[in-house]
Amino acid sequence: MNQDHISLLSRFDREMREHAHPDDPGVHVERTADVVRQIGAPDDWNGVVWSAPDLDAVRADAAIAEQVEHFTALGHDEFEWKLYGHDRPADLGRRLRAAGFVAEEPETLLVAPVAELPTDAELPGGVRLRTVTDASDVELMVRAHEQAFGSDGSRLRRQVLARLAEAPDNFVGVLAMVGDEPVSSARMELYPGTGFAGLWGGGTVEPWRGKGIYRALVAFRARIAAESGFRYLQVDASDLSRPILLRLGFQKLSTTTPYVYRRPS
Repeated sequence: MNQDHISLLSRFDREMREHAHPDDPGVHVERTADVVRQIGAPDDWNGVVWSAPDLDAVRADAAIAEQVEHFTALGHDEFEWKLYGHDRPADLGRRLRAAGFVAEEPETLLVAPVAELPTDAELPGGVRLRTVTDASDVELMVRAHEQAFGSDGSRLRRQVLARLAEAPDNFVGVLAMVGDEPVSSARMELYPGTGFAGLWGGGTVEPWRGKGIYRALVAFRARIAAESGFRYLQVDASDLSRPILLRLGFQKLSTTTPYVYRRPS
């Protein structure tokens, strides 16, 4: 990793993790000596977003045990420890598994300077992009999400409705439409007080994949991020989206793996 990568990763850790802000209305961030965690209702994302870079084995085990006790005492049957590939100690993942956490699919942390990204991309004929502005648009977004990913969109619906109602200036939802039918959707979170905006979603229904819609969604959001004064775009990329993003100019900074604790029944 060259010096530019090290500096950018350090900035990401500091702004987005150590000094994290709540990522949804109704949640709050708590800081202890060894972790930063987000707390919300059971349907919100609850978990650890940062751990101290000087954790040793003894402190790591104590911090893990403390989080299990804290979240379960709040009544949460499930929460996540968001582990990055450069977190310490090096065997933190093994220690989480020993404490009952289950590792889910890893993703790649990708970041790109907004100024170096394309902000225009050619769309296939008949496809247009527009932003999400109201509840009917949210339903279109949920429909595209469910068809693209094959998963329930109830949490997405609650999240986007809350963002539009309570923090619309920090959120961008985008729809790719063919006539009145949504064929893809994506989101962008703008993180005030940081240089970063985050790209999320980007799911396209099967018949429209491979036609450049995903790249167009990235370019559309990059243009908005640039106009809003953000320097970097950040993505937790799946194996499917990572090659496209690398070709667009994103660079790999680390990996991130969700370690999920579920209270034994």
